[in-house]
Amino acid sequence: MTQTQEPARSRTFTWSDPVAGAAHIGRRGGLELLRAMIAGELAAPPIMHLIDMARMEADEGRVAVELVPQEFHYNPLGTVHGGVLSTLLDTAAGCAVHTTLPAGVGYTSLDLNVKFLRPVTVASGTLRCEGTVLQRGRRTALAEARLTDAKDRLIAHATSTCLLFPLDTPA
Repeated sequence: MTQTQEPARSRTFTWSDPVAGAAHIGRRGGLELLRAMIAGELAAPPIMHLIDMARMEADEGRVAVELVPQEFHYNPLGTVHGGVLSTLLDTAAGCAVHTTLPAGVGYTSLDLNVKFLRPVTVASGTLRCEGTVLQRGRRTALAEARLTDAKDRLIAHATSTCLLFPLDTPA
């Protein structure tokens, strides 16, 4: 270690078997499934632990997630990496679509169009990302997500198109 280097920081996290949680997909409606995760009846997906996503709320056509920016989210410029912010936006928009789906129907993101409006640091405070469904048809759904900081300033905005499809679920 040179004189200008500080000691390395470390982080450890754990997660549950994602295959066990995925077994519930398609057997419950989307809103029911998300509410079971929020209540702790089903394990959260590993990505939530990886980036340290906090609280989640879910209603029909709307999902909100929170994240407290940490140093381990930083890019080389000293701000939260755009990929972390995009993950929040994708989660909120996609899960908002999921809340509208009945059992036996799945979805996947076809696209995510993100606009970054201001940088994020640990000083930004708790980030809140709210996704809402704008339109849902039989085969696709359009959702948007808005990411705000602790001062309720808009940090980023995204739109997402999701493909809807029937799931093959065991009886």
